[in-house]
Parts: sequence; structure tokens; C-alpha cells
Amino acid sequence: MAEDLENTLILTLESGPVTIKLRPDLAPGHVARIKELAREGFYDGVVFHRVIPGFMAQGGDPTGTGGGGSKKPNLQAEFSSEPHVRGVCSMARTSAPHSANSQFFICFDDATFLDNQYTVWGEVVEGMEHVDALPKGEPPRSPGKIISAKVAADV
Repeated sequence: MAEDLENTLILTLESGPVTIKLRPDLAPGHVARIKELAREGFYDGVVFHRVIPGFMAQGGDPTGTGGGGSKKPNLQAEFSSEPHVRGVCSMARTSAPHSANSQFFICFDDATFLDNQYTVWGEVVEGMEHVDALPKGEPPRSPGKIISAKVAADV
């Protein structure tokens, strides 16, 4: 378990828990949004609607289609040179840089071509095998879902 419970997110998937170290040093606005949504229960029951082997698993859309988000305003981009490597958590967005809202993805493998274009907000520190176990597809026939998303300080 990470030492900073306020900046640790526990995503419980169907196969088990995934511990994510949040990175407010890289993306304070995005980390605040993720924690706010988690505390509201927004992510509970939401599926991973796009899971591409060797690339990433994307979730965070309550409609499960890839076209939805929260009712909160979109976020200003907080791009960094932090590399998109296995276990990195980053925000999904449209082609508009400041369109991230609630959708995010977790990298299965290195995807450094995304560096400086998507906002990195965390990294998986435990339980990556549960992300690896998500059903694959765009969308998966029977998508894996987030049972709960909790800030560790609240657990």
C-alpha cells in the first residue's frame, strides 16, 4: 500500500483490487477530478468499453459507449513528458486538447507516442494483473467493470 492514502486510488475490478498512486505533482487538476468522481461513486459499475491488447484499457464513461462523461466541465490539459509506459494511468479525450472529463485509460505496454499529448495522472503500483485480465474488444462482448473506485484515505 502506498504511504499517501489521500493520493492513492483503489479500483476494485471483478478479478481483484488495483492500487493506483495518484500524481498531483504532474496533474493536480486531473487528480482532484478523479478523487471527486470516485468520492461521488461516479465510477462504480462503469465498464471498460475499449480494451486493446498490447495498448490500453479505457473506461470512465457512464454510458459505456466511449461518448459520455460526467456533468462537470472539461478539464484544462496538464500534459507532461512523463512517459506512457505499462501501468500508467492517463486521461482520454477527444481531438481537442482540453476535452478530458471522466474517461481514462491504463497502459498495458509502452505507448510513448502519447507523451506530451495526454495527461498522466497516476500509475498502477499493485494489481496490474487484474487490469491485464479485463475482457478485450472495442467494445468487449462482455466488458469488465469497476465494482468500486475509492480514495484509500476514505476506506
